[in-house]
Amino acid sequence: MPDLVPLPSDYTAWLAELKTRIHSAQQRASLAVNRELVLLYWQIGRDILDRQGREGWGTRVIERLAQDLRSAFPDMKGFSPRNLKYMRSFAEAWPDAEFVQQAAAQLPWFHLCTLIDKLKTPEERNWYLAKTIKHNWSRSMLVMQIETGLLARQGQALTNFPVSLPEPQSDLARESLKDPYRFDFLGLTEEAQEREIEHALVKHVTEFLLELGAGFAYVGRQVLLNVGGDEFFIDLLFYHLRLRCFVVIELKAGSFKPEHLGQLGFYLTAIDRDMKGEHDNPTIGLLLCKTKNKVVAEYALGDKTQPMGIAEYRLVESLPAALQTNLPSIEEIERALAEKTGEEES
Repeated sequence: MPDLVPLPSDYTAWLAELKTRIHSAQQRASLAVNRELVLLYWQIGRDILDRQGREGWGTRVIERLAQDLRSAFPDMKGFSPRNLKYMRSFAEAWPDAEFVQQAAAQLPWFHLCTLIDKLKTPEERNWYLAKTIKHNWSRSMLVMQIETGLLARQGQALTNFPVSLPEPQSDLARESLKDPYRFDFLGLTEEAQEREIEHALVKHVTEFLLELGAGFAYVGRQVLLNVGGDEFFIDLLFYHLRLRCFVVIELKAGSFKPEHLGQLGFYLTAIDRDMKGEHDNPTIGLLLCKTKNKVVAEYALGDKTQPMGIAEYRLVESLPAALQTNLPSIEEIERALAEKTGEEES
């Protein structure tokens, strides 16, 4: 064991900085390798598409190509017939080379395969691709967001933000709220009461934060407000880091009623007066109810000056229509079985 010697006073800080630089260099190197791999796969896929169009290549040619490439590059994985078909689909899904270089190449290969498998339109693929890059989603997180229909729900809550908030904050606030919110992870039946739902959301606060979306930080449950000597309790309180404001969430187990907004507005006023900091923006309120009549909700929001939104929640979701009516295809079964080992082919 080497003799211990006195260390300079700044050694620990310098070592920590050095570790950070090494980790950053490793990450940049990994990203660079991934980028080159993705671009190579796109070029191979484009060539296959071109030759199929000109020469009528079939499945047997792709199988022969896979065999020859694996013989030529025995140490390089990723040249299975299945992966070559993904390369062709990749080039078909994103024919623009510049977009592939600037955006698609930022994602790992199997993230891209997931986008190809699970989404049918360029608009959907590009939206989820951009969100994955922005939020650094893992592959499993990407799958969850697609399967829960994030795109269809994003920004769909009924709000008065356009008239109650300045434009940049209004756009971001509206984008941050969904409709409906899915609470499948709670394992509750549709008959659950407000306090059951609230307790389960706190118990599963990590999943709840994922469903709320980027930027939300949990503050507390049944947060006490003392107003004129009377005590009031907010169901759930959050802080939104990008909006720089508190977000009050009230749960209603039944259908929406206009008087619910009066209670919510009272809480917003109390938070703004007693908790909001000097640099915080006005508090936002979100009313989560089991059902809502859109026309009634629009009327109820019509004269409100405080920023509020109304959205439904779903405790139990039925199976997607495709699963209700169709058995999986042979290709889907093979793909599912191959997913466990698919990562090795990259």
